[in-house]
Amino acid sequence: MARIVMKFGGTSVANPERIYNVARHVKREVNAGHEVAVVVSAMSGKTNELVGWVQDMPKVAGASSPFYDAREYDAIVASGEQVTSGLLAIALQSMGINARSWQGWQIPIKTDNAHGAARILDIDGSEIIKRMGEGQVAVVAGFQGIGPDNRLATLGRGGSDTSAVAIAAAVKADRCDIYTDVDGVYTTDPRIVPAARRMKKVSFEEMLEMASLGSKVLQVRSVELAMVHKVRTFVRSSFEDPDAPGMGDLLNPPGTLICDEEEIVEQEVVTGIAYAKDEAQISLRRLADRPGVSAAIFGPLAEAHINVDMIVQNTSEDGSKTDMTFTVPSGDIQKALKVLDDNKGTIGFDVAQNESGLAKVSVIGIGMRSHAGVAALAFKALADKGINIKAITTSEIKISILIDGAYSELAVRTLHSAYGLDKS
Repeated sequence: MARIVMKFGGTSVANPERIYNVARHVKREVNAGHEVAVVVSAMSGKTNELVGWVQDMPKVAGASSPFYDAREYDAIVASGEQVTSGLLAIALQSMGINARSWQGWQIPIKTDNAHGAARILDIDGSEIIKRMGEGQVAVVAGFQGIGPDNRLATLGRGGSDTSAVAIAAAVKADRCDIYTDVDGVYTTDPRIVPAARRMKKVSFEEMLEMASLGSKVLQVRSVELAMVHKVRTFVRSSFEDPDAPGMGDLLNPPGTLICDEEEIVEQEVVTGIAYAKDEAQISLRRLADRPGVSAAIFGPLAEAHINVDMIVQNTSEDGSKTDMTFTVPSGDIQKALKVLDDNKGTIGFDVAQNESGLAKVSVIGIGMRSHAGVAALAFKALADKGINIKAITTSEIKISILIDGAYSELAVRTLHSAYGLDKS
């Protein structure tokens, strides 16, 4: 017998028929004798609809400002998951399974006060553990908790992944199964490279890089939690027949296992290629090369909640001036430029140049730590295809390359092939 947390995303619970299919997956694990908790997202498209209603309400009410109370936003958008959890509980009860729905505040999942993007501070898993021990399935509304102001707080888009991993850690689950519309983690996007392979195992560190660099399989925060608490996490497909051979395998079900590096016996040099479109580049020219200039730039950007990624600094020959180049999401470019202009006197740059429509392509692999020449191979492969590199950043297990967005798919295919990832 094992303790399992199962999470199902929006496409998996898109309508009552799919919710019934989810119930069959849950029934399979219950029939095998496991203790089960389930975390669900809102039905596909429902959160977007609710967000749209929130954004429209000030206009409908004739308000002069489009802004709204973030606490009310959370109260509204959290309702999608509550509907799904209740429907799944009813489906399970109709199949003869003892089940009940839980909202985040009932557990409770305690968060900070950052409504709309709250972080989990603590979970008391004792009552769920007690109920699971009595044979009851806990069906938890994902994406939500309760803040210190005693109000509902949501965890940001994709937050149900984080809910599931956090609950798995709190109840000391043997594993956390993330069911989605794909059957695992691939070496790159199969829509771009049909020869991309599903991986059996990926380390937490690699998955964290993939999630933060463009892979949409898991939310970044959920991978961070899994890594900190060492929660073995399977990425699986909810669209496979719940009773198909191997689906009930406790140790090696179909999908991709996200686990500690020590569990991976054969470490490939490069595990996968990730990409992110809609990157923008800002270059501040002729800055004074003095202590504190970086803080003067990136402090105000951080306060404005603008995510800065690749940073490159070049110093003039005499050491008096420097250029600072960095990337931000394209959607934040105007906001970032305004923040920089408002702080121009403090920063002390001559001109701010910008370029949108860029893409970041990243090579990821824990095997890179012990192998030389990985970066050189990427640079040569791209040069052979005539792809110009605008910026480069590296870490122990990744190389990120900034290029024109028009070449993103060509770059992904080129690098995937260069590292032999399309070979079975």
